[in-house]
Amino acid sequence: MIYFGELKEKKGIVNIIKDRCKGCSFCVEYCPRDVLEMSEEFNVKGYHPPRVINPDNCCYCQLCEAICPEFAIFVTLREEEEREREKEISRP
Repeated sequence: MIYFGELKEKKGIVNIIKDRCKGCSFCVEYCPRDVLEMSEEFNVKGYHPPRVINPDNCCYCQLCEAICPEFAIFVTLREEEEREREKEISRP
């Protein structure tokens, strides 16, 4: 039997490059945690880019990043979780 110990939920930070976005809203539609919504503002191209409305709900699934046809969105791991990962890796 395999034991995994205590698994902790990962948290991500959603980063949006607004001027690359073409307003397809795939990221908003497919986000499992409703982190994003389409904004009312316009970008340089005249489209409505998404905006983050629930940053604490991000589970670092990176689905928005994978589904974006314009590579306008990416997710990074929160700093506190990166530090924990480094500690786990550096254990003897």
